[in-house]
Amino acid sequence: MERRLFEPEHDMFRDSVRRFFQNEVAPHRDRWHAEGQIDRDIYRKGGEQGLLLMQVGEEYGGAGIRDFRYEQILLEENLRYGDSGLYFTLHSRLVAPYIEGLGTAEQKRRFLPGCVSGETILGIAMTEPGAGSDLAGMKTRAEDKGDHFLLNGAKTYISNGINGDLFVVAARTGPGRQLGLFLVERGMAGFARGRNLKKMGLNSQDTAELFFENVQVPRANVLGDPARGFYYLMEYLVDERLISAAQYVAASQVAFDLTLDYIRERRIFGQAVGDFQVNRFKMADMRTQIDIAQVFVDHCVMEFNAGRLDAADIARAKLFCSELEGRVTDECVQLHGGAGYMDEYRISRMYRDARVSRIYAGSSEVMREIIARSIGLDPRKPAPKN
Repeated sequence: MERRLFEPEHDMFRDSVRRFFQNEVAPHRDRWHAEGQIDRDIYRKGGEQGLLLMQVGEEYGGAGIRDFRYEQILLEENLRYGDSGLYFTLHSRLVAPYIEGLGTAEQKRRFLPGCVSGETILGIAMTEPGAGSDLAGMKTRAEDKGDHFLLNGAKTYISNGINGDLFVVAARTGPGRQLGLFLVERGMAGFARGRNLKKMGLNSQDTAELFFENVQVPRANVLGDPARGFYYLMEYLVDERLISAAQYVAASQVAFDLTLDYIRERRIFGQAVGDFQVNRFKMADMRTQIDIAQVFVDHCVMEFNAGRLDAADIARAKLFCSELEGRVTDECVQLHGGAGYMDEYRISRMYRDARVSRIYAGSSEVMREIIARSIGLDPRKPAPKN
């Protein structure tokens, strides 16, 4: 399917990004998977190529490119030629916007240049051992002490948890939905990291527990209003779900391409696996579903660029694309036969990586709840009277 959203400048950018991932990431992929984390240095190299925080202004070292299509290309080329555990986009378009959008002029001057260069690696800490997608159930607390907040609690499943230098940490500051967002820096007294968690997939992504024991967070490290963090998180989750949807459909496309090549060559009962009607029809179904998903995601990207993307639309995209990725990678493993179960075949890793897509950035169940409420099916509100 021909995609019509990209201009010649996007194609040139794609070529340079592809070379970066082929040369700087692909040679290290197996080692990173074995070690359980990527090399910190890859962020610095990405910064040198101008691949980090492309959206921030030139005064902070960025390029001032707000067009999300460039980030979409970065995601697509990383999934095809790089490594799924390399989270440039989490760093640049999921965490950095909190600093860019909520930070004071002093906070931006202090933090953004290091994030652009790759010297400072970003992470965000929301999930807790007893509260995942339910932000209202958060237990980590930040107590106002005047010139600082006293932070206590624990977070888990935090991406970039080992390599990260600066974390946006959500903590309760009052009753109900009163949450604050706090910038916690590497080396702050009372801030500790737990183990690098072993996962089913995304093995090269360092995912860790974070602990906060009487961490004194100065007021200069508070983002926005310390009582409105819940609403900030809801606002910025739209960006996260767009990133996720673009990633999932790109992964589905890569899995499809790997499998198409394999079944054309692999032979059984005297003919190629792809020559059997049942397999041809499976590939036809996947081709159709991926194309439909890609059209929807590309539409969401352009709506985002225009400032019109709403929470319900991106919930639909995130739900559909994450479920699609699960179906596609499962079917592609089946079409690989026994080889699909072997770690040396990339489809095996992609299958394991895909399982978390229906969980993070809001689980499929949460997405369905958002979508249902958007069409008037909200149990919190009384049904309209005839």
